[in-house]
Amino acid sequence: MVKELVIASGKGGTGKTSIGAALTALAPAKILADCDVDAANLHLVVGSRLKEAHDFFAGFAPVVDEEACLHCGRCTNLCRFDAIEDGVISRPLACEGCGVCAFNCPAHAISMVDKKAGQWLVSETRHGLLVHAELGLAVDNSGKLVSEVRRQAKSRAEKRRLPLIITDGPPGVGCPAIAALTGASLVLAVTEPSLSGIHDLERLFFLCHHFGVPVAVCINKADISEENTRAIVALSRRERAPVVGEIPYDDVFREAALTGCTVMETGSAALTGEIRRLWLAVAGLLGVEPGKAAAWGLERLIDRLGGRRGMP
Repeated sequence: MVKELVIASGKGGTGKTSIGAALTALAPAKILADCDVDAANLHLVVGSRLKEAHDFFAGFAPVVDEEACLHCGRCTNLCRFDAIEDGVISRPLACEGCGVCAFNCPAHAISMVDKKAGQWLVSETRHGLLVHAELGLAVDNSGKLVSEVRRQAKSRAEKRRLPLIITDGPPGVGCPAIAALTGASLVLAVTEPSLSGIHDLERLFFLCHHFGVPVAVCINKADISEENTRAIVALSRRERAPVVGEIPYDDVFREAALTGCTVMETGSAALTGEIRRLWLAVAGLLGVEPGKAAAWGLERLIDRLGGRRGMP
């Protein structure tokens, strides 16, 4: 059975994508999915070469048959979004696809057709196959596009017999976030020690509990406020969500994003060590093989216990 790890955050700006990208560099056999379809950017830090592009249709858009149109002005008067002017769809981005114009047209000159709402894409990256998407301009069907990205990622994971999907989820707790985390094996909530971070983490806990999805917590920039970090640890304990990582603040996150790399490819040994420990903990919760990160962790444990001292 394919396991799915969803990297989520109650709000934007917590470092969710950077930490998710770092984990993709450690997981040995996986498919990547970027479900932050409103602002997809995972492909920028894992390197990508586009393989497939597919149109995504959701909702409806009106099309006017000019020959049949009586220019009576009825559709113009009924459109509450001011998308139609004198029988012409003059502001298509303002159209909500409600169909009132088509339903009330006396000449049946308006028909509602499927609306292209974006594209879902498949790319090769340095760290495995990535399924991602581009949502169209002024389109609000991001939840359906998220579901399509997840469906395609799962299909490819099963076809390739890969045990894991790592999903970069949307920020917040709205429709796209719900579409991304329902049915996931584990949600890794990336938060930061700020009052807004704590508030939005509470909302994310509520969402995960509501849908019965297990959740673990990673505190990013954990050293910028010891008081708020302690508050997050206490909150997580009350919510029965293990804190599996406390990542210190480091400018390398910004530098890595600017150079199109993950922090595992540019970060210091101390920082990458923390992220390796995070991955080992997450892999343990998921019950998947951690790969080389496990060997690294075992070496560190042997060093810490002095096991190498007695070795020839």
